[in-house]
Amino acid sequence: MKDKLLNTSNRVFNCLPYFVAGEVVKGFGRGSKELGIPTANLPMEVVRNLPKELDQGVYYGWANVDNGEIHKVVLSIGWNPFYDNKEKSMESHIMHDFGRDFYGSTLKVCILGHLRPELNFDSLQSLIDAINNDIAQADEKLDEAEALKYKNHNFFKIDGTTTSNGSSCDSITNKICNSTKISNGHSPINNGTHQI
Repeated sequence: MKDKLLNTSNRVFNCLPYFVAGEVVKGFGRGSKELGIPTANLPMEVVRNLPKELDQGVYYGWANVDNGEIHKVVLSIGWNPFYDNKEKSMESHIMHDFGRDFYGSTLKVCILGHLRPELNFDSLQSLIDAINNDIAQADEKLDEAEALKYKNHNFFKIDGTTTSNGSSCDSITNKICNSTKISNGHSPINNGTHQI
């Protein structure tokens, strides 16, 4: 059943769902200005601590800001070859119009599945079209029963100073997240399945 939800390789599959939290920092500003698709960026120390198994690419899941309402999210992890970035980044597009910036706020993301690898594009319009397609695919996948089970995960109920990070901390089977303080966005949990 999990294979159906997570459209990805076994290597990536083994670390999903993955839970990450951090303070929203200023990015390049291209999401809103050039693409018309605003993104929230996590600090470099959080990105550096993502598991190696999370390939560069586009993912989908759930997110909230400052323990607020939980929304669908599509996110990119990688170097954004179209812009020739020198640093790896994690840029999250929350499928909700906040009407404001939220730099300094706590962003929590539950990454559920992989949509596609990171690609380069021959034009800005091709990139925008691909992102809009990613958003449509993520929107559809997150309406599936398997994905909806994670929308109200315990991870989103803990306060902004703690996070649970790693694999299958699963409210569906009534397992409780063992949360620890954020340590650069990487605080593994052990819930009887396996630990990252």
